[in-house]
Amino acid sequence: MRTTRLPVLVAIAVIAAAAYWYIHSTRATINGETIAIYYTKLDGKTLGEVRVSMRPRQAGESAAEHLHNTVLYAAVQAVAGPPNEIEAIRFPPGTSVQSVAIAGSTATVDLSKTVESQTGGSFGENGEFKGLVYTVTGIPGIDAVAITVDGANLETLPGGHLELDQPLHRSDW
Repeated sequence: MRTTRLPVLVAIAVIAAAAYWYIHSTRATINGETIAIYYTKLDGKTLGEVRVSMRPRQAGESAAEHLHNTVLYAAVQAVAGPPNEIEAIRFPPGTSVQSVAIAGSTATVDLSKTVESQTGGSFGENGEFKGLVYTVTGIPGIDAVAITVDGANLETLPGGHLELDQPLHRSDW
């Protein structure tokens, strides 16, 4: 009698373990606990994507606070770029996200002045900002990204290649 119980118990344990794995491995996708961080590949046109973990909405955190925190996290990750072993157009070293603000469906991302030291001309500027805009507009509820530098609105970066006087959309690329 004991020899017939053991296989049944093992089968139940295997099924339970498989069910636990399935529920927890798909939960991140179902609950949106990962977000896509886009970067522009060295050809200047093709986008790559890495996924990063995102904490779920916390108890007591309003929807507006969660959206703000998600946009801030996504912008920071986009400016940091993909892992070093991935070849990509990158923001100048030291560029950081100072703050984000959300008004309607537009997120304003304030970058440090270091962003002005980009040396890749229009190719580099377009590559940097394409990844940032795709990342931030990938968040539900955000359709455009306005860029400020050290709190100031700029018509363009010093190179004059990318117009920053209006919010940027995915359709701009």
